[in-house]
Amino acid sequence: MTADVRLRRGRGSLGFSFFVQGVTFALLVTRIPAVQDQYGISDGLLPAFLAAVPVLAGVASVGTEHLVKRVAPSTVLRWAQPLVLLALLGAGAGTRMWHVALALGAFGLAVGALDASMNMLGVSLQQAYGRSIMLGFHASYSLGGIVGASAAWAGAHWHLSLFTSYLPAVVILLPLAFAASRYYVDQRAGDGQGAVQPGADKGLGSGGFKLLLPLCLVMACAYIGDSTVSNWSAKYLQDVLDSSEQLSTVPYNVYMVMTLIGRAVGDLGVRRFGAVAVVRAGTLVAAGGFGVVAAAPGAWVGMLGFTLLGIGLCVIVPQTFAAAGRLFPKASDTAIARLNIFNYVGFLVGAPLVGALGDAWTYRGAMLVPMALVLVTLLYARSFAPEGARYGVGHERRVDDRAVDVGRGGNEV
Repeated sequence: MTADVRLRRGRGSLGFSFFVQGVTFALLVTRIPAVQDQYGISDGLLPAFLAAVPVLAGVASVGTEHLVKRVAPSTVLRWAQPLVLLALLGAGAGTRMWHVALALGAFGLAVGALDASMNMLGVSLQQAYGRSIMLGFHASYSLGGIVGASAAWAGAHWHLSLFTSYLPAVVILLPLAFAASRYYVDQRAGDGQGAVQPGADKGLGSGGFKLLLPLCLVMACAYIGDSTVSNWSAKYLQDVLDSSEQLSTVPYNVYMVMTLIGRAVGDLGVRRFGAVAVVRAGTLVAAGGFGVVAAAPGAWVGMLGFTLLGIGLCVIVPQTFAAAGRLFPKASDTAIARLNIFNYVGFLVGAPLVGALGDAWTYRGAMLVPMALVLVTLLYARSFAPEGARYGVGHERRVDDRAVDVGRGGNEV
């Protein structure tokens, strides 16, 4: 098998893994009201359940940082994804509070290992390609989210039990994901692929971690925004904007459609305009989306706000992972694992923060807080693409002191 074919197969199989995770996560978060009703979880206790998942995922991400020093990230991903799917099924199968607590605990631990290893493979493949492809992987996740949210809508429409809603997805996706995992590629960028930033070849010591901190803050703020949509959009439409339960599943679907569109064209935008411009534009659009949601007089205007949120937030997280890979090309797995922790910090802060502010103040007012936090990204936008480290900008990169066109022609995979 030639190197180009191997990379193409690796890219396709990893894209499918992102897709499966999008389906799985959407099936869980868009049926949170149904999970709450099935297990009799009170509104006061619900934030604790929502917070437990990212806490355990963060622990698993730390563990994955050390695990991949002994086994390949592809091996971690190969076994983590089936565990996530089985944990989802367990969350729909129980009847007692401890059943859902156990299932969500297993889901959190497995998803932490999955997210870390999946993005490690994505970043290393981007380094091998020498151009921006990371948004494409996350576009696959968004497509999966659309499929999962649509399945959740169907389950709510037909009044299906959670177990009945989840079973077809697990039965179909689990064997396919496991089969696709045979083609994962543990690729490391060679010398000359991507600019090496100061301190990168020293790994992630105290000095190196300071370079990563701005990206960690951006990641946390972006996921506060994302978790607000995933954890509260259904309840916001149903409780604040007086929609039906069936309609309340739609905002997350709309959000994922917009993230799919934005990410499908996002790599082209990064190559043409650079990551800094793309991230700044996305940040401003996302902030506007939160403003529309907070002021919405009804469900349809609220969905317009979630539409803007999808367009804006979709570019930030993939570019944050990609920027970490550029900063630490020789320690990218460690950088991704540590950065991934702040994914869960965002979820840990976002879910209870919006709930607490909504109970103490109003849910409309609570939407202004993630808006302000997302705007923090503007302060650190330059961290995304130091000059000379943009994949594909100007359609050239330097390899062995020769200019190589990676936008077209011979070396393109």
